[in-house]
Amino acid sequence: MSDPVHDDDHTARMKALEDKIAALKGGDEKRPHQDEHYSQAQMAWRMVIELVAGLGIGFGIGYGLDAAFGTSPFLMVIFIFFGLAAGVKTMMRSAEEMQRDQLAKQADDATTAPVAGETKED
Repeated sequence: MSDPVHDDDHTARMKALEDKIAALKGGDEKRPHQDEHYSQAQMAWRMVIELVAGLGIGFGIGYGLDAAFGTSPFLMVIFIFFGLAAGVKTMMRSAEEMQRDQLAKQADDATTAPVAGETKED
C-alpha cells in the first residue's frame, strides 16, 4: 500500500522540480534572435542555390542541344544567359517573399508594442 503522506511529499517535490525547470527555460530570451540569424543565412543560401541552379540547368540544356544539333557553343551560351535570367528572377522573387515576411513581422510587432509615453493605466 502507498503512504498518503509520502505521496503528497513526492507530488510537492515534483511540482518544485517542474517550477525550477520552467524558470530555467524561461530565462533564455536570446534564442529568437539566433533563430532569426540562422533564418537569414538559410535564405541567403537558398538564393545562391537558386541562381547557381538556373545557370546549371541553362548550361545543361544548351550543351545537350549543341550535342544533338552539332552546333558549337552557340546554344550553350544562349541557354546559359536564359538560365542566368531565370535564376535572377527566382532569386528576386525569394527576396520579395523575405521582405514581405519581414514587413508583416514589423507590422505585427508595431500593433502589439505600447506607444511611447503610454502606460498600462492609460
